Amino acid sequence: MIRRQTKHLLLKIVSMLSVVRGYNVAIIVLAQYISAIFILAPEKKRALDIILDFNLFMIVLVSSLTIASGYIINNFYDSKKDLINRPNKSQLDRLVSQKTKLRVYFTVNFIVFFLSFFVSFRAVLFFSAYIFLIWFYSHKLKKILVVGNLTAAFLAVLPFFAILLYYKTFYPQIFSHATFLFLLLLIREMIKDLENIKGDIANGYQTIPAVYGEQFSKKIITLLTLSTVVPVYFLVEVFEVGYMDIYFYVSLIILIFFLQKLWKSNSKPDYLKLHNILKFLVVSGVFCIILINPEVLVHGKRLLRF
Repeated sequence: MIRRQTKHLLLKIVSMLSVVRGYNVAIIVLAQYISAIFILAPEKKRALDIILDFNLFMIVLVSSLTIASGYIINNFYDSKKDLINRPNKSQLDRLVSQKTKLRVYFTVNFIVFFLSFFVSFRAVLFFSAYIFLIWFYSHKLKKILVVGNLTAAFLAVLPFFAILLYYKTFYPQIFSHATFLFLLLLIREMIKDLENIKGDIANGYQTIPAVYGEQFSKKIITLLTLSTVVPVYFLVEVFEVGYMDIYFYVSLIILIFFLQKLWKSNSKPDYLKLHNILKFLVVSGVFCIILINPEVLVHGKRLLRF
């Protein structure tokens, strides 16, 4: 009897981790710290000092909790759609009831609100607005043509602006990085629409492939992919990004391959592969930030310059 209860509890924990997408949250936490160390923190500040910064720790913690709560409310509203698009994951997620998900969602948001006061009142306002935007996106904006894609990409980038506001470093290089990341995330959102077209149509989601068809959606994705050349040009030719220029050159090569595969794709498995290519670019980009200047880890010397 005890063994059965323990197994049931473990399954519920695994289910909740699936709902909050623990892997994605961990990557965002890592990305925030790496961005702070190599891009956003003031000059001459050592990596260890940044890691031990209590306010930064609180911002990262609150960001991760906010993102986790966002996944919960998004899963809550998408439960019917996921039965069609992700049947296996949906069965796992359903081990936790909708009522329990809401309870956890409100509890986590209360913790976020409380912890934000340890940073500043501005942090309270920022994360309160972030929580509201995530809810509004999940409840309304996600079903609106184009707006849903733009909002999803914007919300994914927003945690980095919390650190940007904390350090008050507004270099143009930072916005070039953010633009490249935003475009990758926007393309990924549109690939997800192609991947989930059946569930979107069945549940009335107004996505580009659901309304205008797959061919038109591919044209938009192609245009967005080609536009990544603009921020890459500025990052490689105008600004100084150290050895990270290797990442941007390789990314462009991968994106050319991505476009070739895009126009040959016509099934869910094909689009899933494209989704994974973009995920690889985003995640590898996080680790490649270290290439900007590895000496920062020891000497605290900044690299980004005009």
